[in-house]
Amino acid sequence: MIAIAVDDEPIALDIVRSHASKVLAITLAEVFTNAFDAMHYLQQHQVDLIFLDIKMPDINGIDFLHALSNPPMVIFTTAYSEHAVKSFELDAIDYLLKPFSLPRFLKACNKANEIYNLRLNAFGDKEQDSLFIKDSYEQIKVQIDDILYIEAAGNYTRINLRNKNLLSTRVPINEMLQMLPAKKFIRTHRAFIVAINKIDKYDRNQIWMGDQIIPIGNTYSQCLQGFS
Repeated sequence: MIAIAVDDEPIALDIVRSHASKVLAITLAEVFTNAFDAMHYLQQHQVDLIFLDIKMPDINGIDFLHALSNPPMVIFTTAYSEHAVKSFELDAIDYLLKPFSLPRFLKACNKANEIYNLRLNAFGDKEQDSLFIKDSYEQIKVQIDDILYIEAAGNYTRINLRNKNLLSTRVPINEMLQMLPAKKFIRTHRAFIVAINKIDKYDRNQIWMGDQIIPIGNTYSQCLQGFS
């Protein structure tokens, strides 16, 4: 996995760098004390995992994550425990409370690596035409071309299909996005992913798919730039 670390404290970055050097599954490509530099880097490079501080000047880690249209996996690193619940609402892989030990760091990295390998082994780089969605204790096969849009709804993610069937799953919407072909789906809102070829029309604020209107969130305003 390719990773970066973002923290306004150089000492904290040194600790992440030292710990990461001992984890074979991770290549720490860059570290940043400036969140906006990190954001620019993410626009230019493919990254699988971010070690992200929450309390930072100018922009905090949670707002930083919200600003990314297609965020990688994230492990929050912070000295403050009050954001733990919020971090898991954002589908964070883990939450490391400073000062964290190497064994605790390794545990978080192993969780990220398990998810990374599941995605890689299930889908790899091939153009899949279907995927399996967990529904309670069953795995249900869904044809990619049947998906209209996907919506986060509380603890569930709803998959709206062309045949008007509705499938609910507890797979987080961030993880669903990683499971789908990037050329066929885009995230338009914190709570919505849409199939590009099912879009009838759109403007700056919303998308029409038949009678259904899908919002475009402020942080995703450029999601359809260049779409044709």
